[in-house]
Amino acid sequence: MNKSEKSPADRITAACNTRYGEAFTVTPEQSGIAELARIAEHRSLRRYRPDPVSPDLLRLLCACALSAPTKSDLQQADIIHVADAAKRRRIVAHLPEMPWILDAPVFLVFCGNNRRIRHIGEWRGKPFANEHLDHFMNAAVDAGIVMMNFISAAEAAGLGTCPISAIRNAIDTVSRELELPEGVFPVAGLCVGYPAASGHISPRLPLDVTVHTDRYDETRLREHVDAYDQRRNANHPYGKQRRIKQFGAAEFYGWSEDKARQYAEPERADFGAYIRRQGFSLK
Repeated sequence: MNKSEKSPADRITAACNTRYGEAFTVTPEQSGIAELARIAEHRSLRRYRPDPVSPDLLRLLCACALSAPTKSDLQQADIIHVADAAKRRRIVAHLPEMPWILDAPVFLVFCGNNRRIRHIGEWRGKPFANEHLDHFMNAAVDAGIVMMNFISAAEAAGLGTCPISAIRNAIDTVSRELELPEGVFPVAGLCVGYPAASGHISPRLPLDVTVHTDRYDETRLREHVDAYDQRRNANHPYGKQRRIKQFGAAEFYGWSEDKARQYAEPERADFGAYIRRQGFSLK
């Protein structure tokens, strides 16, 4: 039975079993079940057909994305469509492990924008009295929510996407290529196109680890992580190990070993300095 032949309830059950390694009870009469099935089956896609995404559809998806909630109606998120092929190549030159950025019919960069609010304060003769870390976070969270809204809208339209946080590895190049002024900063990129492959559902940590009631609880955390390592390895093992020269080849290489190696060295340590140059004190 293929996806189109399965009921939405069966699709959710299968997706959640793959994602979390546990059985879910899904009522077929659940309101919105078709949309829930699509969300449960989400996957990042890195291979695209050459078919273009029409300008009208792209504009509609941006409108849907920017319909997202925004902190205090401040509207501190922007979307930049990197349509210039040469500009995109210059960005990707700093991200050699992500050639799919060039292959995607559409590449977007989602930005936090505190600049407009500062302009508005000046125009209306009011002081800007929120020079602290929270006003940076508000803009970053707004941009993240808008990007997720775009992903949801794109998938509803039959498109696939892949977020690219690695653009912050080339923060100065991205900022220069996109001509970002003070008060505007990139949060993540997004590849968009019609899928050329179905991709896979990425297993996640069990809900017993990430969903809490009344208080934070990490009871049996290590046990859960160890079990997740095994389940993920059985479902979708890593193709290669990180930093073998530094740490050697692990006999068993699971998610926790990969993430421990990833964060064993500084990553984007210059981002705070960049954000300060963009006019955020972070105090």
